[in-house]
Amino acid sequence: MQRTENRTRVRVSEIFTSFEGEGAFVGKKTMFIRLAGCHLKCRWCDTKYALPLDSGKDYQVDEIKDLIVKELQPFTYKVNFTGGEPLLQYEAVIQLADFIKKCTNLKTYIESSCFDSELFEKILPYMDICKIEFKTEDSKVVEYEDYDNLLLNEFRCLESAIQNNKTTYIKIVVTNSTNLESFKNLVYNISKKIKPSDIIDFIIQPSHGIDQPTVNKLLDTYDIVQPMFPEVRIIPQLHKEIGAR
Repeated sequence: MQRTENRTRVRVSEIFTSFEGEGAFVGKKTMFIRLAGCHLKCRWCDTKYALPLDSGKDYQVDEIKDLIVKELQPFTYKVNFTGGEPLLQYEAVIQLADFIKKCTNLKTYIESSCFDSELFEKILPYMDICKIEFKTEDSKVVEYEDYDNLLLNEFRCLESAIQNNKTTYIKIVVTNSTNLESFKNLVYNISKKIKPSDIIDFIIQPSHGIDQPTVNKLLDTYDIVQPMFPEVRIIPQLHKEIGAR
């Protein structure tokens, strides 16, 4: 396939194929494109090597397209744009997702903190699946005074994904320190914005290795969500249980 030269550059931490380890599509064979760089500070982050803005390797977008073709394995279901934080390199994500949609039959999937709804809306036309992750206060993702603005952007991203008929699900990571009253308020506010039928799943994910929640804590969070979103499930990170990437 002949292409004109594309000078857009992108910092990528890694590209690999494995099984989806979390969320609504757990177990699906997936190609992961992990973009490097994230300005947020989730205390339970499990890809700290991809957080520095100068981490990974610098590529031309066309080089990553070639790697996608080279690394693509049979029966792969989707391509995850993950990080780091993919929205920080939204122009490259758009070009790569557009390439995937035009040249393969794979679904495109965005994993983002949804910190900026305007950037999210730019990439949305190129995505098939949207995981909208709401951060709890105990995640320490941002400073306390910035938390409400982060939630506002997450809500806007959720509504945009649904309005644009994307396959959408919600994920919330829960730790043993998660405040149940705050968690309940968050879920209640989500229920005021969308209907249960708008999403395919509501996933509660226990943190792994850091402040892991007890079974009772997880049952408490499940019982909070279920009356508002019956499709709630508690799903740990499968890839860590089976030793996969």
